[in-house]
Parts: sequence; C-alpha cells; structure tokens
Amino acid sequence: MSVLNLALTLDDRAVPRRIGLVTLATDHTTEVDFAVLPPRGIGVYATRIPFANPVTPETLAAMAGDVTRAAALILPEEELDAVVYSCTSASVVIGDDRVRAAITAGKPGAQAITPIYAGFTALRALGAARVTLLTPYTPETTQPMAECFEAAGFALQGVSCLNMTDDREMARLSQDSVVEAARAAFVPGSQALFISCTAVRAAGVAARIEDALGVPVVTSNLATLWAAMRACGDPGAALPGQLMRQP
Repeated sequence: MSVLNLALTLDDRAVPRRIGLVTLATDHTTEVDFAVLPPRGIGVYATRIPFANPVTPETLAAMAGDVTRAAALILPEEELDAVVYSCTSASVVIGDDRVRAAITAGKPGAQAITPIYAGFTALRALGAARVTLLTPYTPETTQPMAECFEAAGFALQGVSCLNMTDDREMARLSQDSVVEAARAAFVPGSQALFISCTAVRAAGVAARIEDALGVPVVTSNLATLWAAMRACGDPGAALPGQLMRQP
C-alpha cells in the first residue's frame, strides 16, 4: 500500500447549499418530494423523529420534546441554510413559534421552517385571503388547524377532511384520489386551496388540481419546499405550480 503525498484542497462545502429535514419516523413522502433539490445544487440531509400512530392532537403534541435533538443531529457543528420540521398538524398542535424556536435551539443560524409557517407565507405571497382547507385527518385533528388559519387572518370558505388516522395510509392515498378530494372539497369563491399533511402525495399533482380549479394550490410539502429554496436563493424556476413562480 502506498500513501499518496499530494497537496489536497478541500471545498468549503460538498454541496453549495444545505437543507435539513426533520421527518416523522413514519414519513414516506417528504424526502421523495425534496428529491428535486440536489440536482439544483441543494443538498438535503434528513433525520427522523419518534412518532406513533394514530394521528391525534395527543400523539402530535408528544413530539415537542424531540425537535431540538433531532435538528442538532443533522450535520453536527456544520451550518445549514434551513431546517424543515415536516409535520403540519404537529406544528399547529405544539405551536408554530414553539416548534421553530426548538429548531433554532438545535441548529442556530439555520432558517427554521414549518409547513404551517411556510403555508401561510405562501398563501400571502399568492394574494389568497379566502381559502378552502382540505386535510386527511379526523375532525378532531382538523379543527385546531382551521382555528389556526382563522387566527392568522384567513377567511376559510370551506373545511373538509378525509377522517384518516394513520399517516402511513395517508401516504398511500392515490394521486387520483387526492385530485378527486380536492375537486370535491373546493368551494367556489376561494382564492386558493390548501392541502394539509406532509404525508399526502399532493405536491406532484398540485399543478393538475390548479388546472381543474383555476386557482393556486398550496400543499404542505410544496410550501416548505418553496420556503427552503428561497432560503437558498433558488427562485424555483422550471418547477410546476403557481407557487413556484412567486419570488
């Protein structure tokens, strides 16, 4: 064996921009949706947080104490541009400010992003004040989300849910079923449709739903993806959907 005595150089980062993901232990969808980023020079680095079904306010709230530790596990002692906590309903139940503070405690300097924070920012960027809300959850889990939208100043024209309790089954919803549910839930006069839940594979059919409804569609994963790209200075060109054309 020979040891090569070369004058090696190291780049500052292996990938120019870096996003951290904190996903639920049961998540099938977020990392797949974020796979559009590495070809754009944005690395995606994920860790998982304990979660046990069913999806209820109680099980969602139980994750609160693990967020900081999970964020800190992503590339320890290295900087990230942003960290995404990928659970919409937990962000509402725990409290968006509390979740983002927990991310910052684990990864200081990174922009803290939650689906509800990104979703509200996205809807405002689209100029949508009147919104239809669609969730896969039970009414018990959907109600706090509806209240959160209203507290943020949005006028909910309609709220619909699919009464599901297992996020693994939410991830198995066919994309045709997502489109059908969106069409059934949408209330005319709404300026946008928000489809909640990072487990639901709605991001890939958002443009298709927009064509059917004639209004912008914001999904949990589209919103966090858009916010993460903005944190990295990527305008999102060439990606489908009206949201991705917003600066």
